[in-house]
Amino acid sequence: MKADPAVQRQLLDLAKVDAELSRVAHRRRTLPELAEIDEAEKTLRKHRDTLVASQTAISDLDREIARQEKEIESVRAREERDRKLLDSGTVSAKQMNDVQHELETLARRQSALEDDLLELMERREALELDGQRTGAEVDKAEQELADAKRRRDENVKDLDTTQARREEDRVKLVPRFPENLLSMYERVREQKGIGAALLRARRCGACQLELDRNSIAEIKAAAEDEVVRCENCGAILVRTVESGL
Repeated sequence: MKADPAVQRQLLDLAKVDAELSRVAHRRRTLPELAEIDEAEKTLRKHRDTLVASQTAISDLDREIARQEKEIESVRAREERDRKLLDSGTVSAKQMNDVQHELETLARRQSALEDDLLELMERREALELDGQRTGAEVDKAEQELADAKRRRDENVKDLDTTQARREEDRVKLVPRFPENLLSMYERVREQKGIGAALLRARRCGACQLELDRNSIAEIKAAAEDEVVRCENCGAILVRTVESGL
């Protein structure tokens, strides 16, 4: 294939634009904020799950506390009824003994219930403190996630700007090349990542490998408008004064 040497040299400008577009794409995929966001989301989910578990446990305790308080009230009501019965003076000696025995039983029952209630209240207080700490951790994780997303968005915005500019440059460059040369360039770029590079001395600017003597001799013998390629990576080799041929 043949192409005007000046046109071939412009392939270096196109390759430079494409290289920057590739860097932008790579940068977009590997932004450190992406890993930070992923980790922050995992941390946030963990703290939220812990908070939900704590709130659920508190709700369960609240029901148990309410049940315990209701039972204590029931015992107190029965105790008050028995005391009124004793104070009425209408009970027989045998009934009085029975009522007094029941009052003693009720007192023990009330004491046990109140001890259980105190334990439940202490457990609830401990869970409440844990919930407050977990809530603070959720707030912190949410803030860290928001910060990471903000930094990601700022970086993506910068990348979008750079990409738009380079794509505009590419649109201006592409019409300068004949279709067959551009097709070769695009095919090589798709396969190897770099479509064209400068031949500097004996080294290919794409793969950075030195060409052997035979290849250099063939390139030297080739006409200026002949399109030559690297024997190692297949990239189009652009010859300039730096090639030293």
